Amino acid sequence: MDTLTSIKVFRHVVESGSFVSASERLDLSTAMVSKHVMHIEQRLGIRLLNRNSRKLSLTEPGRVYFERCKNILDDLEQTELELASLSTVPRGTLRITCPSWFAQQRFADLVAGLRRKYPDILIDVSFEDRLVDLVEEGFDLALRVTSRADSLSSGLIARPMRPLPHYGVASREYLARHGTPRSPEDLAQHDCVAIGNTDSWMFTGPQGRKEVPVRVVMRYRSMAGVANAVAAGVGLAPLPGIVFEDPAFKDVLVPVLSEYPLESPTLYVVYPSRKYLPLKIRAFIDFVFESISKMPVAKPPLHGIAVPETDGGEGPTSARLMSRAFLRRNDASIK
Repeated sequence: MDTLTSIKVFRHVVESGSFVSASERLDLSTAMVSKHVMHIEQRLGIRLLNRNSRKLSLTEPGRVYFERCKNILDDLEQTELELASLSTVPRGTLRITCPSWFAQQRFADLVAGLRRKYPDILIDVSFEDRLVDLVEEGFDLALRVTSRADSLSSGLIARPMRPLPHYGVASREYLARHGTPRSPEDLAQHDCVAIGNTDSWMFTGPQGRKEVPVRVVMRYRSMAGVANAVAAGVGLAPLPGIVFEDPAFKDVLVPVLSEYPLESPTLYVVYPSRKYLPLKIRAFIDFVFESISKMPVAKPPLHGIAVPETDGGEGPTSARLMSRAFLRRNDASIK
């Protein structure tokens, strides 16, 4: 077996705390991970790990060997990064983590454009809704969405890319049954779909931020699936404007409370360090910034949206267009 590979596997086993975790991180079988560690122990003639059914621990020689190997591997990686930065062609595997709701057409088009420009870059994307430790889990960068920059992990570089406007959204079917909210305070009388533990919507305006409690009837632990719940008529939710670009939601989802802007988060690209930035990461960041600057900001449709009304709460009796004042304001902005 290749000794250098075995050393790298041994490091992952120690840092992850188990053979199973190391195998998942390295995309190897647990048996193969165990063979790599045994290869080193047999080569050295020393036991490096104490094993039992519950946990692993380093022996005293194992602790010394781990620290030395960690330094050697870090120096080797740094040298490879320095040499790679001298290359004129971005290449290699680029590991990216981003929220689950990024798995949509616009992101796919972005990655396809990157591949056309840099065919030697292999994109490895993980869609998940947790705060991934980029260094610990071996990711090159993350795309994160937040309204608070200080919530991003410390010690990382976080560059804002663009705001991602959010809107109150409902289905036509829900509005036909329950009527349309006319002010943020009306949300207390409507069913809402929440993301995580949030029990309120945050609005912004000339007077500043205003948090409005809502009546939550369903919770999703990630953004993925919320638009489907809203489209099914479960309730209202604040969603990014990009949902209106999805053909599945055309003529199904409509904006509500458009006269009251929601606080919208910002898209950030996050990466570990500016020092010895590999060319593949720099190429991705530059390409995304250039591409996003040319993309229109996703917005809900402004015209021809029938918003059902109710007759004293007894069911739908008519349909009308969205508030004339709202249309006039947007018509003026378009001109």
